[in-house]
Order: sequence, then structure tokens, then C-alpha cells
Amino acid sequence: MSENKVNGLLETTIEKIKGMADVNTVIGDQITTPDGTTIIPISRVNYGFAAGGSDLPSKTPGLFGGGSGAAVTITPIAFLAVSNGNVRLIQVEPFTSSIDRAIQSAPDVVDKITGFISGLKDKKNEEVEKTSESEGDING
Repeated sequence: MSENKVNGLLETTIEKIKGMADVNTVIGDQITTPDGTTIIPISRVNYGFAAGGSDLPSKTPGLFGGGSGAAVTITPIAFLAVSNGNVRLIQVEPFTSSIDRAIQSAPDVVDKITGFISGLKDKKNEEVEKTSESEGDING
């Protein structure tokens, strides 16, 4: 009987934590400034929880004592700023872990991919123009 009560405590605690720390907490809602710059906050979320319970010796059967608790810490670590097609990472605190370094390099990766795709499009357009000019010389 008490096992179900402890499980109930754990389930309630976990559901409350899910409500406090979801993906929208880590990557915040975007903010658009009057000049068109979009700012996206990025936070580090740490959380912990504990729960426990016990049957209490008593003349009344089923007497149960238990409790649970949780803590959540949300720390802003950076902001992504998107302006005129450029992405910049504005760091709030020094990056120390490999995940932090990966987040730091994300804007550069996005810029490189965008540049590569633009280069491919430009090259394709040049080839189409050259082909059109060649056909015009043959027909003309």
C-alpha cells in the first residue's frame, strides 16, 4: 500500500518539475527590437528532486508519512542576436563545458552553411547564364 503512495509522490514531483523546466525555459521566447534585430535568450537549467515515505507503526492500519521536494535553478548564459541575416552569440558567462562550446559555435556554423548554399546558388545561376549565352551565339 505504501509503495503506491511513494510512487504517487514521485509522479507528482516529476510532473511539477516538467511544468517548471521545459524546452521553452532553455531556449526562451524571441524578442524583436524596433530596428528588426531578433534576440533569443538561452539559459542553463539545473534541477533536482527527492521523495520518500514510510509506513508508520500504529494501531490504525495504513498510516503513511511521506514527502517530496524539488529545486530548479535557471541561469541565463547567452543570447542569440539575429540582425540583417547575421547570427551572433552574446555570452553572459564564460563557457566551460563541451555543450557550451557547441552552442557558442552554432552561429558560425549557420553562417557558413548559409554562405555555402548562397555560393552554390550563385554558381548555378552563372552556369545557366553561360549556357544561355552559348546557345545565343550558336543560334545568332
